[in-house]
Amino acid sequence: MKNLFSKAKSKVQAAVSAVRAAVTNVKTVTCVRAVLANNRAEGFVDTAVKILMAVVIGALVLGGLYLLFSGTILPELTRRIQEMFNYRG
Repeated sequence: MKNLFSKAKSKVQAAVSAVRAAVTNVKTVTCVRAVLANNRAEGFVDTAVKILMAVVIGALVLGGLYLLFSGTILPELTRRIQEMFNYRG
């Protein structure tokens, strides 16, 4: 068990040292600073249009499924169940 823990500890220490080496690299620090200083953002209008499109498409899909089930599937299912049990109501 000690051997397992010592191997795990050495792997974690190696990973930590690799991260420290990458962070201290000047080029990496410059790239990280550039990414953090980036001010570009997605506009509110773009997001609102995407949400509106998703709502409209979802409503159309649900409406189509409702028409399909209420007009085709449910009456056929009801008829078949009545035939299966010889139910005359």
